[in-house]
Amino acid sequence: MIFLIAACFGSAFIVSIVATRLMRTLSPKVGLIDQPAARKVHKEPTPLGGGIGIWLGVVIPVAIAHGLIWWLSQQTTVPDWFPREMVPHLSGATERIGLLWAIIGGGTLLSIMGLVDDLKDLPWQPRLAVQFLVAIGLSCGGVHATVFAPWPWLGYVISVGWMLVLINSFNFLDNMDGLSGGIALVSSMVFAIIMLTCLSEPRWFVAAALLILAGSVTGFLWWNWSPASIFMGDTGSYFIGLFMSSMTIVGTFYEENPAAGRHTILAPLCVLAVPLYDFASVILIRLIQKRSPFKPDKSHFSHRLVELGLKPRNAVLTVHLATLTTGLGAILLYQVHTWNAAAVVIGLILCVLLIVAVLETAGRSS
Repeated sequence: MIFLIAACFGSAFIVSIVATRLMRTLSPKVGLIDQPAARKVHKEPTPLGGGIGIWLGVVIPVAIAHGLIWWLSQQTTVPDWFPREMVPHLSGATERIGLLWAIIGGGTLLSIMGLVDDLKDLPWQPRLAVQFLVAIGLSCGGVHATVFAPWPWLGYVISVGWMLVLINSFNFLDNMDGLSGGIALVSSMVFAIIMLTCLSEPRWFVAAALLILAGSVTGFLWWNWSPASIFMGDTGSYFIGLFMSSMTIVGTFYEENPAAGRHTILAPLCVLAVPLYDFASVILIRLIQKRSPFKPDKSHFSHRLVELGLKPRNAVLTVHLATLTTGLGAILLYQVHTWNAAAVVIGLILCVLLIVAVLETAGRSS
């Protein structure tokens, strides 16, 4: 397990921290600059393009891992340095690596669209249309949820909706230094812990992908933490949103053993409760005010915390801690085995969201 964590997280971190640093230099030369505006927090022009660093931090380690898996499959005996507990899963990784590349391909398409948006400010309608097509394509290609319902099509509908929500949720979260990247880091690490320690046997493949994402985001955050010297832009937020949503669909959060309880299928909702709440509340506020749901403003939880008097850095840390709290609640779901006990955990998650709602209301100036 230590080998997996070090190899996946470490390689992605190294690639991302170097690539993001290079983008700090290259972005201004090609016009990838985010200018200050009334609806933005930063005061100085800041390079965009950090999302390219995140993308490279995922693609290069996955390509290396793919090459390693192929090489090992050609060997008559597995080398001694390779962890014994992972050997039985090599054949499964070989079968599923194509699905991972499909997810990365969909994320790459969204990143390219995000890059164009960062340069030219595309309308929201074509952006949403491309997101919808990518989500449908991946769902039909195998990235769809298993739901305990008699209608098979329901899993596809939920999967497409889940992808669209998380893609835009992480995009909405990219409103302060370190916020969207930090949420992605906390979430991916919690999901990886669940995959490695909370189930009857580790889900090595999904855990490895999540650790690679976590390492890549950490490399980016090295340059994005307050004060940020580069932003991820739509290029990065779209990619993170699709990758995270796809891996939470591909990952199995419940056990086939009925004694374990199917309530663990709620784990992804618990981990991502705070960003999902922020997304839903912001959309609702904008619709009530008869504005476009995709027009940027300062209706987010992080902005409300700043209105209460917190410094932006502390506001971001508060959102991170709230996300970590709900993530720990998701891990706790695996320690209880009845719906009644699970209801207590869900109640704790709802209390966190109610605290967020109270703080938002207190910070609302208009």
